[in-house]
Amino acid sequence: MSVTTLRTGLATRLATITGLRTASYVPPDPMPPVAIVIPTGITYDSTFARGMDEYEFTILVLVGAIDDRTSQARMDGYCDPSGSGSIKTAIEADKTLGGACFTLRVREMRNYQQTPVGDMNYLSAEFAVQVYSQ
Repeated sequence: MSVTTLRTGLATRLATITGLRTASYVPPDPMPPVAIVIPTGITYDSTFARGMDEYEFTILVLVGAIDDRTSQARMDGYCDPSGSGSIKTAIEADKTLGGACFTLRVREMRNYQQTPVGDMNYLSAEFAVQVYSQ
């Protein structure tokens, strides 16, 4: 499967979270709250004869200012393992991305921190997603 198809599928799943903008490509000027799908690695030939590849994606989530309690509460909701605002729940609701892959899983949330973008500092977190596809 192509990287483009998988990143678009992930962005489509993330768009099911009310109020969260999504981007399947890194935008030049992101408008938070936004989830950006970034391919970060591919392990080719995980099984014999090109049977499966393993793709790693990072979902970078940016919310408002780092010192804003509302931003922190919103990010906490995205980090929850379940619920209507959960990144994990939204992505894993269709583990085949509409038939584009064998399966996937959201492995971890990491780097809950301040991230500068232009002249602003946003609260951000990264979600590691493993996708298994042919």
